[in-house]
Amino acid sequence: MQPTPAQPHRAAHDREIQSLAEFDEVVAEHGSLARFRVQAVDLTSRTDVLLRLDTTGAVFLGCPMDPEAAARVRAAGALVFPPVPGLPFDPYRAFLYTPDELFESLDEGYEVTPDARAYAWFQRTKADGDVFSSMLRAIHDDAVSDALDELLVGARMVGVMGGHAMARGTDAYAGAARLGRALARAGYTVATGGGPGAMEAANLGAYAAPFAGDMLDDALRLLAKAPSFRPSVGEWARAAFEVRERWPGGGDSVGIPTWFYGHEPPNAFAAHIAKYFANATREDGLLARSTAGVVFLPGAAGTVQEIFDNATPNYYESRGEPTPMVLVDSGHWTRELPAWPLLRSLARGRAMESRIALVDRIEQAPDALKRLGG
Repeated sequence: MQPTPAQPHRAAHDREIQSLAEFDEVVAEHGSLARFRVQAVDLTSRTDVLLRLDTTGAVFLGCPMDPEAAARVRAAGALVFPPVPGLPFDPYRAFLYTPDELFESLDEGYEVTPDARAYAWFQRTKADGDVFSSMLRAIHDDAVSDALDELLVGARMVGVMGGHAMARGTDAYAGAARLGRALARAGYTVATGGGPGAMEAANLGAYAAPFAGDMLDDALRLLAKAPSFRPSVGEWARAAFEVRERWPGGGDSVGIPTWFYGHEPPNAFAAHIAKYFANATREDGLLARSTAGVVFLPGAAGTVQEIFDNATPNYYESRGEPTPMVLVDSGHWTRELPAWPLLRSLARGRAMESRIALVDRIEQAPDALKRLGG
């Protein structure tokens, strides 16, 4: 059916209401909530509106509301998915996580933070066979994907992959941070797996991008006092927050971690954190959204997996034109873990052949990425 002037065509995301301010704007503009999707908005103060407006075909996802209002909108043809009590996370959340949200109450110990409590819930429920728990995880992860796609509209995102074991205070960590800074200053949105090591370093670099002078060098020295998240996640995280407090207003980047690897905490330098329960969804989503290319720093099994997870759609062109892939450290990728010869053999004679490169030094990665991207 063609839209009428009274019902203008709107993209699906334009019918989403994700804050109380948006709710009030829609009510003022349309005088109706029909066919809108209201996501994780506390509506307990809007009972009078819900009792009088048309809510035909509306969907309310995890929105607290007065029982009378909930009964009325259901009777008027809306679907109401109420908040789920007792969870350490909101399965219907409308926005990505922030470091402050995930590390709330860190001063009382990492184990009481929302991040740690969500992992503990996952550990209790992941193998219990309860369809309700698995449904909640799936809804949560889909909501996170939706929020991530909304954030990245128009972005040129570059993924930076590398091992979690890369310690603060090392030359490798400093190099990964300078890579993140260079990519951010070149106009890319830096995205990582959101965890420690090389991932944190690249997010740190993006955070440092707006600052001139020696800020990054000073931050690296400060972080070196807590080289790893072992044995204390708390000390490791507090060092990062100390950097953020000393240099507020850093650049944005994205972290995409998972509670599947719950022993690895998220890092505090990614402004936007898309944290998933399902690692496969997280892994594929990170690579698929890195439309401006991926840089692979030296790593182990996880990084090798990511190389070929990215190579497969490039080989078959299942996502369209192949995207750039830059592997850093020829010794690592030709001798220690010889992924490069296999990748080059796969690419031979195909469109992806002109989109792969191996460089010796991390400083060469931004230029290689630019060259491969045309």
